[in-house]
Amino acid sequence: MLYRARIGWWYFEKSLGRLVKWLFVSKEMTNFTYNLEASNRRYLASIVASVTGAPLEVILGYMDELEGDDKLRAHLEQATRQSELSFIADREIRYGRRLGWYAFVRALKPKVVVETGVDKGLGSCLLTAALQRNHAEGHGGRYFGTDINRRAGYLLAGEYSGFGRILYGDSIETLKAFKESIDLFINGSDHSAEYEGAEYAIVAGKLSERAVILGDNSHATDKLFEFSIANRRRFLFFQERPLDHWYPGAGIGISFKP
Repeated sequence: MLYRARIGWWYFEKSLGRLVKWLFVSKEMTNFTYNLEASNRRYLASIVASVTGAPLEVILGYMDELEGDDKLRAHLEQATRQSELSFIADREIRYGRRLGWYAFVRALKPKVVVETGVDKGLGSCLLTAALQRNHAEGHGGRYFGTDINRRAGYLLAGEYSGFGRILYGDSIETLKAFKESIDLFINGSDHSAEYEGAEYAIVAGKLSERAVILGDNSHATDKLFEFSIANRRRFLFFQERPLDHWYPGAGIGISFKP
C-alpha cells in the first residue's frame, strides 16, 4: 500500500508545489494563462499544419512571430495595468493554446472570425494581430467577439480594435442575428454543454465552405465532436501541457471539412 501511495504521490507532488507558488505570485482567478511545454508547442503546430495544409515550419514561424511581437506584448501589459480589473489579471503575458488560434488565422487567411466569450480580450488581441498581419500581406479580415459582460474585452483597444469589435449581449441571440459568412468560429462562452451545442447548431448554416471551428470547451464536453460527426466534418483534439503550472491544461477541439 505504501509503495503504491508513493507512486500516486509522484504524479501530484510537482502540481502541489506549483499550486503553492501560484497562490503567491499570480492574481488570476479564472481563464488561467501559462506557456506550453516545448514538445507540446510543437505538437500544436503539427496539428495546425495538418488541418490547414501549411508546412510545419511555416506554422512554427507564425508561433515565433506572435511570441516575438514586442509591440503586442507591450500593449497587453499596458492595457492590463490600466484596467480596473487588473487586480485579477497577471501582467506577464502567456499565450498557451492561443498560439494555435493565431497560427490558424495566419494560415487560413479568414475574412470573418467569430469568437464567443472574450473575457479580458487576450484572444481578441491575438486574433486581430493575426488579421493585421494578414492585411499587410493583402488578405483582409475582420474579428467579431461576443460577450454578455459589458466589461469584457478591455484589452481589445488601440490599433487592434481597428480589425474587430465586441458585440455585447447573449451570444446565442448575437449569433442568430449575425449575417456574415463565418470562416473561423471559436466557441468559448458559457461552458455548459447545452449552451455550447446550441452555438454550433446556430452557426451551422452560417459557415463558409472551408470554415474551421475551434472548441475551447472540448476538454470538458463532446459537443463539437458530435457536431462534426453529424455534419460530416473531421474532428481533432489538442490537449495542453502547461509549463510550470498546477492547472492540467485545457485544449482545442478542431472541426473542419476534409
